[in-house]
Amino acid sequence: MEFDTAHITSLFENATEGFIVTDSKAGIVLVNPSACRMFGYQPEELIGRKIELLIPPVSRHKHVHMREGFYADPKNRVMGHGRDLNGQRKSGVTFPVEVSLSTYIRHGERYVIAFIVDITHRKEIEQSMLHQQKQLESVSDDMRKLNAELEAKVEERTVILKEALQRLEQSQEELSGALDKERQLNEIKSRFVSMASHEFRTPLSTVLSSASLLSKYTHTDEQDKRERHIEKIKASVKHLNDLLEDFLSLGKLDEGKIGALITEFDLDALLYETVEEMRGLAKAGQMISYRYEGSETVSSDKKLIKNVLINLISNAIKFSGEGSPIDVGCSVQNNMAVIMVKDRGIGIAAEDREHLFSSFFRGKNAINIQGTGLGLHIVDRYLHLLGGTVALESQLSKGTTITISIPVKLP
Repeated sequence: MEFDTAHITSLFENATEGFIVTDSKAGIVLVNPSACRMFGYQPEELIGRKIELLIPPVSRHKHVHMREGFYADPKNRVMGHGRDLNGQRKSGVTFPVEVSLSTYIRHGERYVIAFIVDITHRKEIEQSMLHQQKQLESVSDDMRKLNAELEAKVEERTVILKEALQRLEQSQEELSGALDKERQLNEIKSRFVSMASHEFRTPLSTVLSSASLLSKYTHTDEQDKRERHIEKIKASVKHLNDLLEDFLSLGKLDEGKIGALITEFDLDALLYETVEEMRGLAKAGQMISYRYEGSETVSSDKKLIKNVLINLISNAIKFSGEGSPIDVGCSVQNNMAVIMVKDRGIGIAAEDREHLFSSFFRGKNAINIQGTGLGLHIVDRYLHLLGGTVALESQLSKGTTITISIPVKLP
């Protein structure tokens, strides 16, 4: 039994926690050295004094109330978790503590054991951690703000870059368009030089040779020979005149000197008159049929429609053989005039159709046939002025049908 008492005494004397035992009236009856060092008292200064001596004055009244509540319902408990408890040294300095309470009864009287730990170092660590946490939160806030600013700047730079790329893309498109136009112009120029050198050389050679031969036929009985060469000269001059007319028409269109002049006229009479004029240019055996349906009086540009029809019938005559029929028809209804020209000529290859309305374009099977390659291009330009459209159907060696649709006003 003495061995056990010695161990308990050693534990009490050498414990790092402060042990304070109070009686039922809160008087201190026992205190260990660690508690004395913690609060700065000698044991005799504490024995018999109230426990409130070790509590800051501001909390003593509250502690008395809490002590009385503990004695009314004594239970072992830990105090200090979740709230701050402070002790007060003899010097008057306060310090944070954590207190565990136990109770026992001896000789019919209740005693309370207070196990006291100085948590000053722990609180300093907690405060340091709180301070570091606040610093971290501040740094985090600064980083969030910086990130927001960076995101805004990135977004701004992205918008600027996007606009710059759009401008660059637009510039590239404009440059590409300009290069395409330049290539087209060079191609047109090449076609023009090729066509002009061919188309002008042939009739001019005919005129020169026929004029030279005319001078040799001086006798009366050679009149038929003279007339034959005169007809060749006339045909060549007419061909040259047609070439010049095509060039003049294209030039006026490019300069914007040709516009639609809307008047009221008899469309049937205009088309019939044009067909009759073209019959005189037909090859041997070529028959041009004509039919008309619908209202005769319309409002549109009389001259442009006639020029379009002349071009289409001329092509039909040119690209059809002798004895080949040509059909011309017109139908007017719902304020729309639909004019059709059909031949049974050489036709147009599928790969050539998309280029037919380009200037100076000649199909591969029409290289040896006189022409500027401007006819259908001028037709398309005239139809654009009239607000009309053109459609083409063709098969090689079977013929071509061209249908134009022109909006007209009916009386």
